[in-house]
Amino acid sequence: MERSARPAARDTGADAAATLALSDGRAGNARQADALARALGLEPVRTQVIAAHLPWRAWAPLLGPGSAHAFGSDFASRLASAPRLAIGCGRQAALATRLLRAHGSRVVQILDPRLDPRHWDLVITPQHDRLRGDNVLSTVGSLHPVDDLWLAQGRAVFPTFAHLPRPRTTVLLGASSRHAPLDRAAFMRIATLLDRERENSGGSVLLTASRRTPTALRAALRRRFAQVPGSAWLGPEDGTNPYAGLLGWADRIVCSPDSVNMISEACATTVPVYVFEPDRARGKLRMFIDTLMDRGRIRPLDDRMAPFNVLPLRETARVAAEVRQRLGF
Repeated sequence: MERSARPAARDTGADAAATLALSDGRAGNARQADALARALGLEPVRTQVIAAHLPWRAWAPLLGPGSAHAFGSDFASRLASAPRLAIGCGRQAALATRLLRAHGSRVVQILDPRLDPRHWDLVITPQHDRLRGDNVLSTVGSLHPVDDLWLAQGRAVFPTFAHLPRPRTTVLLGASSRHAPLDRAAFMRIATLLDRERENSGGSVLLTASRRTPTALRAALRRRFAQVPGSAWLGPEDGTNPYAGLLGWADRIVCSPDSVNMISEACATTVPVYVFEPDRARGKLRMFIDTLMDRGRIRPLDDRMAPFNVLPLRETARVAAEVRQRLGF
């Protein structure tokens, strides 16, 4: 089924001038592809959600008979005016970037495509994936848009958080996963640690949960923090998602230990980050958390949350500079 794809001459039309960010629409994948595309500064940036049809969905990123039609007729027709640069994140996007490369695009693939990296111009993976190669760039954690400008914009859009009592503790909660088991009792222990620390230092809590957080747990957290000074965004019913403001106005950040993306974005700020019971994490997630603890960027959550000096972890800008240099943009 697999065969080599030879780059073709690239069209010079309007679509060819774009930087295309491709993903399957999953929030973490879309965010990484878009963040890198915009950090490169190669305008215009266009984003596209793709979904391969069977059987190509199961084969991706392998090429097979009719692969050019894996994403439908529109994508197949656009191969004739392939963009100068395509950035994909996730296995489905890895098939799309391979097809675009065969039609003249330079292509960058984010996350391990589970195939020899030579099929892409560059492959970007977290270092805990242990993928190595001449065209592989390793990162600590995930790519994202969080930098000084992004944080300043978050503060500007959500200025009311400035009036909350300090220290402002932003709390980012995810959900149980096979790499970090968490039950309801674990989330209530996070709340208890926050309560104990507030007894000593006062302040406010800016709480948010992810799409993965169970509905019943969201309701329990809403009740638990109802009388605590601060803000709670636990779903669309609470209005506009203030995530950028929560990070921008934070004096410190608390994270559950279940998400590389969430912890990576917290660590891109300039404030201390505390991770709840990091020993719960397993496998590659544990390797990532251990790396951050060894660097002194995070500490385990306790009821004191002693302040410490930090250097923000900002891999996106570093990777963007390397991509520009390697690909000659």
